[in-house]
Amino acid sequence: MRAFIAFDLPPEIARLAADLQACLQRQGLKLRWVRPGNIHLTLRFLGEIPSEQSADVAQAMRMAVMGSAPVQLGVQGMGVFPGLRKPRVLWMGLGGQTELLAQTAARLEAELAPLGIPREDRPFKAHLTLARIQTALDTRLLQAALEACGGFRPLAFKAAEMILFQSDLRPQGPIYTPLARVPIGAA
Repeated sequence: MRAFIAFDLPPEIARLAADLQACLQRQGLKLRWVRPGNIHLTLRFLGEIPSEQSADVAQAMRMAVMGSAPVQLGVQGMGVFPGLRKPRVLWMGLGGQTELLAQTAARLEAELAPLGIPREDRPFKAHLTLARIQTALDTRLLQAALEACGGFRPLAFKAAEMILFQSDLRPQGPIYTPLARVPIGAA
């Protein structure tokens, strides 16, 4: 099964994401938009794993957050990966306890390694993906759209429950099914 580990987002963050996507569309951006209800704070994409490994992954998640407290975060600003010259992902940025979030991601990496899940080769960068960019894009149009829509008021939220999701890719878009939920600080 295809799987990933993420934090779900509160409804007000999904509403903000939908508003930002609508603003960006009004600016003329034609991208592959992520459905607002499918936007998550992804800690680790696992790729294809055996379904019987999900219990071990859930245990690794519990170990990674044991003794931790929920992470206080906030959405703020927008940008693109890897950069404006050849953008591939348009994202909402995160502020708040991002260093604590990165430490949680690093502990999760360490707990997943004994399961044979290769370590991520890129450093963890906290973000929420709004869209994927698959074709060449006028960078001036993109920059103007980011400036027009990116000045929103920061919105705080708490990352308090890590979730293992199964991802089923469908022509109409992916369907994410929660397989395991681990509250932060769970024993």
